[in-house]
Amino acid sequence: MTAPGKLGFRVLPSPPPLAADLVARFRGLTSSTLADAMGRFNFMDPAIRSRSGLPLCGLAVTVNARPADNLMVHKALQLARPGEVVVVNTGGNTTSAVFGELMCHTAAAAKLGGIIVDGAIRDVEGIIRLAFPAYSRSVSPGSCDKDGPGEINVPISCGGTVVAPGDVIVGDGDGVTVVPRAHAAEVLDLVAGFLEREKKRIAEIARGGLFKAEIDDTLRRNGVIE
Repeated sequence: MTAPGKLGFRVLPSPPPLAADLVARFRGLTSSTLADAMGRFNFMDPAIRSRSGLPLCGLAVTVNARPADNLMVHKALQLARPGEVVVVNTGGNTTSAVFGELMCHTAAAAKLGGIIVDGAIRDVEGIIRLAFPAYSRSVSPGSCDKDGPGEINVPISCGGTVVAPGDVIVGDGDGVTVVPRAHAAEVLDLVAGFLEREKKRIAEIARGGLFKAEIDDTLRRNGVIE
């Protein structure tokens, strides 16, 4: 059955959510470790910053919004399940905020997991008071229309990274990493290996092995040191 609406102005259903216990395993992992596990890919550019100082972890509900319009952001807040993260592309607009304190009251009451806007948000002090995880490219007092068009639950670009509905989103002080839903379990296995190697390296440092021998080995191969 075809979803109502038309290309460019439509609301698509979210994919079936990943198992809750699988998503829970991402909580507490850092965006940096996850990016390393994926070959140093799938992280948003550093202009996408936390505005409330809070980490987030949840499944993505994506929004493709027309510049200076937040109709579909409002609808996404209504459709998102508790714990899910609304991820918004605003078509490059950085002056018309698509999310602010009033909308944050709704998002917090609905127990959403956070919001990420490749564009502007506003009322940051109010968002901080509500203890809601909010990330954005910019902060601006400007507002926007609520006319559309726009799309929900389509693949978007946010922070230079592809985000598909249902992907795992992890944000912290380092930035935001996107784990494709089809590879979530694989990435967790890779992360486990990274963490084990880090644990061993920390133990080596504690025993006095402060510097990695491979650094000098590489320099010798390149004729930098003897």
